[in-house]
Amino acid sequence: MPSISPHCHELRIDDSEADKQWRIIYRIDSDAIVIADVFQKNTQKTPKRVIENCQRRLRLYDRSSGET
Repeated sequence: MPSISPHCHELRIDDSEADKQWRIIYRIDSDAIVIADVFQKNTQKTPKRVIENCQRRLRLYDRSSGET
């Protein structure tokens, strides 16, 4: 998901028993896999609030870990 951050990906999980679709937004760093959000997806498009929350969380993570 380059719209969120470089090296950011979306994992899709189909929970057919509950008839739900789940998404995990994560970024692969050299020393960690950072989970930015987990949410139930109801439409084709990723909601804008999810994208903005992920960007904010990753910025906070980068600041706290000393990344630039």
